Amino acid sequence: MADSSLPRFTPRRHLGRTGFNATAVGIGDIADRSTARETLVTTLRRALDSGLNVIDTAPNYEEGLSEETVGEALRDRRHGVFLIDKVDVLDAPVAPQVEGSLKRLGHDVVDLFVFHAVSEVAAWEKLAAPGGGMEQLGRCVREGKARFRGISSHHPDVLRAALRSGLCDVVMFPLGPFVDSRYVDDVLPLARSLGVGVVSFKTFGAGKLLGDTEGYGRPLEARPRGKVGSGGREDRGAPSLPHLPVEECVHYTLTLDPDVMLMGMSHPNEQDAALRAAAAFQPMSTEEMSRVRERAREAIQGKGAIWWDPPAAVTGAG
Repeated sequence: MADSSLPRFTPRRHLGRTGFNATAVGIGDIADRSTARETLVTTLRRALDSGLNVIDTAPNYEEGLSEETVGEALRDRRHGVFLIDKVDVLDAPVAPQVEGSLKRLGHDVVDLFVFHAVSEVAAWEKLAAPGGGMEQLGRCVREGKARFRGISSHHPDVLRAALRSGLCDVVMFPLGPFVDSRYVDDVLPLARSLGVGVVSFKTFGAGKLLGDTEGYGRPLEARPRGKVGSGGREDRGAPSLPHLPVEECVHYTLTLDPDVMLMGMSHPNEQDAALRAAAAFQPMSTEEMSRVRERAREAIQGKGAIWWDPPAAVTGAG
């Protein structure tokens, strides 16, 4: 039975030229080996019951547990759900990786396979070359093992090249309060102009914007000390670093208007916060977005590498 406490979502628009009518919010990482798989399956079905119809997984998410969980959760309810999976090893033959994913999922076809984390131009060029990974993945599409193909990337230059190649039906990249402006100013409008679907991630900056972590729950190696109170003692109850609320991150990303915004939903409390924030969405003004970006810059300091924010390419004069 559906959880009546959760908001309901309905499909909003087509995911690029795939023709699939997607909800604005999609289900991201649902793998956690510290939690029983049956609990993960129940949690995922809870999100599906709220109307969400896009799911993202990958072989290397908890060494196949994510795919197994997604496959089980979609048993008898595969229809009407857009399933995204990944090709993790960029320089290995594609067909065996696709077959392995289908086996772990327990389903015959995936809607979209993307090459995972293609974040160097040279890697993209190799994938796009004759006989390369994109051609191999195209063969899997023709054989009915996938419906569409694309890439996920943490580099704007890679995304621009991939979009201009005409080889991608969907691209996945970071959008949120702390991302390189090139994703917003260059990549997003280019994808829209070409009819390529956009699925975003990093709404919460790998969790760095919400808490004191180096990303995805990993603790900071050298956590700053708490604030010192009037009595000279450290106030251990106060956050030691600035944070952003879930609502601000979600509303900021939805204002940027990707086709689908993925959010991690491994636990019901995460679902509650994320889905209620999305259901209460109102577009932010330019001034509000500027203030959130400034606070995000403060909140992410001292929390490790920002791997989705690569330096701009340096070009010589003449």
